[in-house]
Amino acid sequence: MRRPFAGRAGALLAGALLMGAAAVPALAVPASADDGDKAGNKGFTIEDPRITESSGLAASRQHPGVYWTHNDSDDGPYLYAVDSATGKTVARLTLTGIGTPRDVEAISIGPGNEIWVGDIGDNLGGGWPYVWIYKLPEPKTLTDATVRATQYIVKYSDGPRDAESLLVHPKTGRVYIIDKQEDGGHLYEGPATLAASGTNVFKPVAPVDLWATDAAFSPDGTHLAVRGYFGGISYEWNGGDLRRKGRLEVPLQRQGESVTYSADGSKLMYGSEGTGSTVVAEDAPDAPADSKSPSGSGSSDNATSEDDGSSTGGEVKLGAFALAAVAIAAFGVRRLRRRR
Repeated sequence: MRRPFAGRAGALLAGALLMGAAAVPALAVPASADDGDKAGNKGFTIEDPRITESSGLAASRQHPGVYWTHNDSDDGPYLYAVDSATGKTVARLTLTGIGTPRDVEAISIGPGNEIWVGDIGDNLGGGWPYVWIYKLPEPKTLTDATVRATQYIVKYSDGPRDAESLLVHPKTGRVYIIDKQEDGGHLYEGPATLAASGTNVFKPVAPVDLWATDAAFSPDGTHLAVRGYFGGISYEWNGGDLRRKGRLEVPLQRQGESVTYSADGSKLMYGSEGTGSTVVAEDAPDAPADSKSPSGSGSSDNATSEDDGSSTGGEVKLGAFALAAVAIAAFGVRRLRRRR
């Protein structure tokens, strides 16, 4: 979602300056595609010039090393399969059987390699009476194709709202949404099975202490990672009874709007909007110890204890953080001008 972010860029910058010399996550550098990554566990740069506003990210389980993404709005009913080894698009899907997308913000892969797409953003700040979710089978062969999708109408039990996080549990297939509120939102649970006819009502089931721009389940469905622009939270899933485990060290990005686990669950992959945007790999806090990298783009432990104020990923000084905030603010202002 773009307009609210642009309007609040100055506030974000002010917040950064008020932090003083406090520790913040280290700037992470994505790994080069020359590393020959085939498993999708390393960072990469999205090379496709058509992908200018990557707002969602989902690791394919059927095609190792491939990530699905999409533009925010002003594009069309398209999904892109990006090979993380090269950063190049290997397939573009055109969705049929749906209306004209409004504000596509999230993507997730559920059981049976079904792709779920969340047209759940709200540039009117809660003005849409309903939003949409689309479901389609992930193609077994990666090539440009037209795929028929199922469209679901979604409403919230407590009224319209903006959201950028769509999650599908990898074991149960149940669909969840996290709304985007500056002072923290809620996890919304959909019906056990969505109905293609009628309206699907999502109800709040747990608070989420973050201005969430995306979220993802671990491959085994036991953990939940939620990200914002400047931070993140790791939760134990507990059947939807969320238990906060610690903070996620989210890399500083121009406009960080996506996160997904790698297919093997060892990494959290953080994406950003913008042409030629980078996807940064960080060790998942709930991954087995032997799968975490001792060095490189992933830190040795990507979540800190709630009782520990230290940052395990290193520290950057105020100057570097303020510089990043200035860049983000400038980017938001440019986007706002472009929409006028």
